[in-house]
Order: sequence, then C-alpha cells, then structure tokens
Amino acid sequence: MNFTEIANIRLTSQQISSTKLKSVKDIVGWLGAIQAQDYAMAKWAIGIRLPDSTDKLVETAINNGEIIRTHLLRPTWHFVSADDIYWMIELTAPQIKASLRSRHKELELSENIFRMSNKLIKRALSDGQDLTREELKEIFGRSVISTEDNRLSHLLLMAELDGIICSGTIKDGKQTYTLLEKRVPKPESLTKEEALEKLARKYFSSRCPAALEDFAWWSGLSIIDARIALEMVKADLVSEMIDSQTYWFANYSPITKESVYLLPAYDEFLISYKNRTASFLYVNDNKVISSNGIFRPVIVVNGQVAGIWKRTIKNDAVIVKSELFMQPDENTNVLIENEIIKYSHFLIAKVKK
Repeated sequence: MNFTEIANIRLTSQQISSTKLKSVKDIVGWLGAIQAQDYAMAKWAIGIRLPDSTDKLVETAINNGEIIRTHLLRPTWHFVSADDIYWMIELTAPQIKASLRSRHKELELSENIFRMSNKLIKRALSDGQDLTREELKEIFGRSVISTEDNRLSHLLLMAELDGIICSGTIKDGKQTYTLLEKRVPKPESLTKEEALEKLARKYFSSRCPAALEDFAWWSGLSIIDARIALEMVKADLVSEMIDSQTYWFANYSPITKESVYLLPAYDEFLISYKNRTASFLYVNDNKVISSNGIFRPVIVVNGQVAGIWKRTIKNDAVIVKSELFMQPDENTNVLIENEIIKYSHFLIAKVKK
C-alpha cells in the first residue's frame, strides 16, 4: 500500500465516493462526528456523502433533533447523531475541560460561577422555548454573572460539556440552544471502556486507513486512552507499515476510476488526520490550511488536493470560483463542472457563471 492508495481508500471509507447509507443521521452516525464550526459548509459535508440530498433536508434533520450541533471531541463545534451525543460527551468532556483550565483562570471563571451559570441557563430554557445566543446574553446581563471578554462563549461551552444544553431549532435563520434532555432522552450511560471501544470502532471504520496518532488527534483523547481503545478493536482490523507508521484499516479497496470532489472547509477527509501527507503529495498544505488553522474548501482529484474553491450565493443563484494548483486536463474540468452542478442541486440554486 502507498499514500495514493491510502487517499483513495479514505474516499470510500468516508462515504464520499459512494454510500449505501440512506439518511442524514446515518451519515453522521457512521462518521461519529463531523466538524461544524462553519455551519453552511458542515451541511455540505453531509450532503456530498448523501446523494440527492439538499441543504433543506439536512436542516430538517437538525430541527428534528436527529443530529445535534455541539462541542465535543476537540473543543470545537461538531455535528453528532442523537444516538451518540451522551456517551461521546461523557467520554471527551473531561479532556476538553482540562485543556481549558488555564483560560478559565485568566477569565476568572470558577466552578462556582459555572454552577450558577448552569442554573441560570436551565431556568431560562425550562419553559421549552429555544433561545439564541443573543437572547441568553440578555438574560445573563440581568444577573451578576459577567459575559465580557468572551466569557459568554465559555459559559455556554461548559453547559454543553455538562450535558445541559445543545443546539435547538433554527429561529429566524439563527442558531439556538435548548435543553439536551428535552431534545434527546437520556439513555443508560456507557462505561468508559465501552465508550472507548465504540469511538475507536467508528473512527477506524469510517476514516481508515489511519494511524493511532490520527485517532488521538481527532478524538482529543490522551495517547494512553487512544491506545487502549485501539487495542479493543484491532483484532477486527488489518495493518500495514508505511514510512515507519502503522496504518490500520478495514477491508476496503481503493477506487480506480478518475474522481473529482468539491469538499467543504474543515471536511473530515482532511481534518480527521494528524498526518495529512496522503492527500498532499503534489502540493504544500499551506495552500489549503492557513497559519492559524483555517481549512479552506478544496478540490480533490483522485484523492489528492488539487485546488481550492469558494462560493457566492446571490438570490437563487450560486457562483462557484475554482483555483487549481496545476493545469488540469479537459476531463478534470468536465468533472469539476459536474460537481458544481451537484452542489447547486444541494442548495436548490441555479449555477451562475
């Protein structure tokens, strides 16, 4: 196995090249979690993996509580299936909280303040109404808890990590918060060992081939916990050493036909891995990933990052501009145009040149 084959197998394991899954919830559940700080692009991350889906279909799944947008794994936004949210938060929240301690000390946010904040949030949402960030800020403004200097973000984040709130329905085009237990009934908890095994099984099935260090990066787990989790599932995997790195994978074959995909910013195809060499064989990753960690939307040709793209939406039309790093052949240009049409269908928008 070589890096080109690794990249192409990932297109299959990540459900990009094809899928038998039928719903938004199935796609998110298969991947475990999808990074989602760029809300519009995260919806396309689902759409590109679910043929004939639309932005509206994904948003309906969000509004129905089939998938939830919240903070887990690493301390950033993710989409997660309602079936997985509780055990995934319980497993990964302690590591996230530990990473935030010094910042909370700088902001003078103590455990006592978080307890007061959580009570205030519960009270505000107890009547069943979903509230926007701005509405919650107004409520905090009438209390003794300051929201200045980005404190509000941390108060809300800790409420998510404590399993109190999660994303609610979209209200006037804005994200809202709601009580998690109202959104998703709480199931019986998993033990830490059960959760570790479940997370590792999801990761190495949906992201393979991947290394232990990739799993630790994606999950936010300590390398010790990540290794324990891999040990639980590696009997069902095969491994191969490439450049002194052990890659673990299920029984997938690399795709052989020519392929082009317009992947969104922060797509799991790239961000799932600490080592992204396999998809950057012909270009430097600094053309795609900024110095402060911003991932741009990419054009992937045969598993390799070959360019970037951006879109502008005007009324009922979408304008897509692509920038390829090398001169493409005619067939690649045709495939890119086909992908632009696919994206426009997802948005239910016309393509405007």
